[in-house]
Amino acid sequence: MTGRILGTLFFCGIVTACSGTAPDPGPRFDDETVNGAMTELTCIKHQPRPPGPRYTDDTLRRTDETFALLRYYTANGAKPYCDGNDVTDVDRQWIDLYVRLGADEKNIKRP
Repeated sequence: MTGRILGTLFFCGIVTACSGTAPDPGPRFDDETVNGAMTELTCIKHQPRPPGPRYTDDTLRRTDETFALLRYYTANGAKPYCDGNDVTDVDRQWIDLYVRLGADEKNIKRP
């Protein structure tokens, strides 16, 4: 009986350890595409959340998501924000990531 109880507890411990959820990789960058197609923008929107591990952790970073970020700022980084306001702290984190990924800072027109 004791062996069965210990076996059950051991099994439950393994299931619990293996069933943990992966950490949230964070938000996806909103590149303002429509059904995957990029449209011509006259102004850009602010990003609502800062980049998370999806972009900052080399083991989670995906090429398609990174290219969307790079393509967006390369094409639109010098355009004003649609609300007329300046860059936010969250936007600055995305811009810093853009540059850290090797893009040319000259594509971003910010103070």
